[in-house]
Amino acid sequence: MKTLYIVRHAKSSWQYEGIKDVDRPLKKRGITDAHLVSAILKKKIERPDVFISSSANRALHTAVIFCEKFGYPLANLQINKSLYSFSAGYLIKRIKALDDGFNSAIIFSHDHGINDFVNGFGDQFIAHVPTCGVIGIQFDTKHWKNIKSDKSNGKTFLVEFPKKYKPEKNT
Repeated sequence: MKTLYIVRHAKSSWQYEGIKDVDRPLKKRGITDAHLVSAILKKKIERPDVFISSSANRALHTAVIFCEKFGYPLANLQINKSLYSFSAGYLIKRIKALDDGFNSAIIFSHDHGINDFVNGFGDQFIAHVPTCGVIGIQFDTKHWKNIKSDKSNGKTFLVEFPKKYKPEKNT
């Protein structure tokens, strides 16, 4: 059995002009959400065997917060430039290339690739994974390379969004 947690980076800022997209930082709300969701997740799951992040600042900052909450050594955080692509294809390649010595992994990436992946490989339709949303999928396989997108072996068992834990605002 292999267990995968996919995390969409927390809310990022568009406030700064002249910086590249890859360098955009988290907003204050993003930092707060990352602390909230990582604390909730820590109560629900065991620490994943490996933490892997896109090289984008916003994904990396989200990953660092989760590493700190789970007590995962920052020196072991894997940074992968290809996860910045916004494509499910690169995400799938990275997941299928995971070392089989890892039974669980948590990956921090971006919108489009995540939505495509969780709907193609999990057995639960998720219309949109919001910022700092976490999806957990278990695969009935011994080898990461054998995960399939036919929904025959991927079971969505965890769906956590920050909004679920925030009081509703009166409008």
